[in-house]
Amino acid sequence: MNIFDVAGREVAKLVDNELTPGVYEYAFNGSGLSSGVYFYRLETGFFTETKRMVLVK
Repeated sequence: MNIFDVAGREVAKLVDNELTPGVYEYAFNGSGLSSGVYFYRLETGFFTETKRMVLVK
């Protein structure tokens, strides 16, 4: 899972390996980022989804 700013630059990478099917939970520490809108992308072999999130400090 990758996190991008509104300009499309990757600002964080939470997971960079293949996982077995199941339920996972990850904590995102945005302390080094400014408040604003970011996007996260989840990619699998057959599926890609991008969602918006708002970071408020």
